[in-house]
Amino acid sequence: MPAPLIAHIVHRLDYGGLENGLVNLINGLPPDSYRHAIICLTRASDFRRRIRRADVAVHELHKARGKDPAAYLRLWRLLRQLRPDAVHTRNTGVIDCQVVARLAGVRRRIHGYHGWDVDDLTGSDPGRNRLRRLCDPFVDRYVVVSRQIGDWLAGTLGVAPARMTHICNGVDVERFRPRPLPRRDGAPRVIGTVGRLQAVKNQLLLVRACARLLRNAPELAGRWQLRIVGDGPERPVLEAAIRDEGLAAFATITGWNDDVPQVLRDMDIFVLPSRNEGISNTILEAMASGLPVIATAVGGNPELVADDQTGFLIPENDAAALSDRLLRYLQAPGLVTAHGAAARRRAESDFSIQRMLDDYARLYHEVFL
Repeated sequence: MPAPLIAHIVHRLDYGGLENGLVNLINGLPPDSYRHAIICLTRASDFRRRIRRADVAVHELHKARGKDPAAYLRLWRLLRQLRPDAVHTRNTGVIDCQVVARLAGVRRRIHGYHGWDVDDLTGSDPGRNRLRRLCDPFVDRYVVVSRQIGDWLAGTLGVAPARMTHICNGVDVERFRPRPLPRRDGAPRVIGTVGRLQAVKNQLLLVRACARLLRNAPELAGRWQLRIVGDGPERPVLEAAIRDEGLAAFATITGWNDDVPQVLRDMDIFVLPSRNEGISNTILEAMASGLPVIATAVGGNPELVADDQTGFLIPENDAAALSDRLLRYLQAPGLVTAHGAAARRRAESDFSIQRMLDDYARLYHEVFL
């Protein structure tokens, strides 16, 4: 008998934490345990090349913006053709595909909540919650990546805890590792962030905090630099802010770089200034890379960053607090080293990718019993 086939349905296969977790899952689970197919309601980008298994097909349905019933008909036909043993959808953008999967005769159905919609950062939008409730009877099991999302799912949608499984993201601690040699004496400390440049990630807060740092501690000019790695719709806004704040000589926006492990090894302090998060893969990758992490105390971030042990947690959108923590690190290089080493140990002990794979293998085993 062939291994069970799991059809993973996502809105789009592109650079992002949800997609990265999906690819890590497919690459990491033993090939003889489960077969996989990825169905993109819209399309897939070059990110698909990160899938290392040759037997994983990626299907694109090219759904148009807004209502597109024909796309759901194509999904129904594809599911009837593939005949998967289970469907695993992710986030609200594809939760209605649970209904299509049921109509196509898929007996086992899982839905994962990995984060928040850009225009609904608290999960309180009435229209989306009506859709979630309408689709709830078609979902057998939910996966939540953070305790905060689990609390929201129970409190807002009334989902019983027995139907939820908490599986935190994992990080490849072999691929993401500290740089082998310390930075040479006198080299500027690199304050960095990695991610899509969009409003929810709030890289503008980091720019403003660095401008504040430059004004309040001009004697440190030349001892640090800001590096923003990524691209997206907020790039022109960030470039204008860097120019207007007088940071042109101290800050760089690099665009995308696929070699994220090396990107992180070139940094000294990692910052995630988001307005909300599920569980951030980039925080985990930075921790595994031996970096102290300054993050806003939103979403699942407090589940990852131990305040004043592996980094610092700051209030959302608080440039003064962020600037203060950056100053503490620049004035105390030993604290950077200590917090970074503690972050690496925590990534290894609590957030390894093998732990995540074991959790998903256990979930799928329970679903197929």
